[in-house]
Amino acid sequence: MNSPFQVLVANASHTGFAHFICEEMANSARARGTGIAKRTPEYLKLKMEEGKAVIAFAQDGTWAGFCYIESWSHGAYVANSGLIVNPQFRKSGLAKKIKHVIFELSRKKYPEAKIFGLTTGLAVMKINSELGYEPVTYSELTQDEVFWEGCKSCVNHAILMSKNRQNCLCTAMLYDPADHHAATSEQAQAEQVQSIYKRLLRGKRLRLFRRKNTKKSIKHP
Repeated sequence: MNSPFQVLVANASHTGFAHFICEEMANSARARGTGIAKRTPEYLKLKMEEGKAVIAFAQDGTWAGFCYIESWSHGAYVANSGLIVNPQFRKSGLAKKIKHVIFELSRKKYPEAKIFGLTTGLAVMKINSELGYEPVTYSELTQDEVFWEGCKSCVNHAILMSKNRQNCLCTAMLYDPADHHAATSEQAQAEQVQSIYKRLLRGKRLRLFRRKNTKKSIKHP
């Protein structure tokens, strides 16, 4: 079954949607009463031009969703930010699809970077968990001052600062590729050992079979 949405890596041809996307981000934040770091259309346009964003469309060409990549600490940390879905397409599974595409784009552009997120949305937390993110303390996130400057436009900024940037209403989640490399390596080693064991077992069975046939062939009539 074909998906009713197309999720693409955004480019300069999509910059005309930037103003509308910013408005939807602001409307969504007000509706949730949680607040987000303020984005400008110019900033989103730059992300599109750099190929660091994904944009989704319905089959009839209607804009359906958006998300972009930010990098911090000289590329050591990456965030998938500004996830937004057109209200008429919410609860359709589109947010999950966008998150998967932007995650893979982030891994491609920044293969060694830690990917993190701050969110109050349970749905986003669930998707992040499926992708391999784990809840962490704020101390495990980038300490880049430029990142934390972005929180000043959030309605919860006072809470963040009152706790010395160690906690807030958002949950911090992190994907560390080093952890997954280790897990993949351990799995590969286990598979290699299992393969060797199977070969040895086949060899032992073959020797036993040959030995039996040899005994039969030397029996006297």
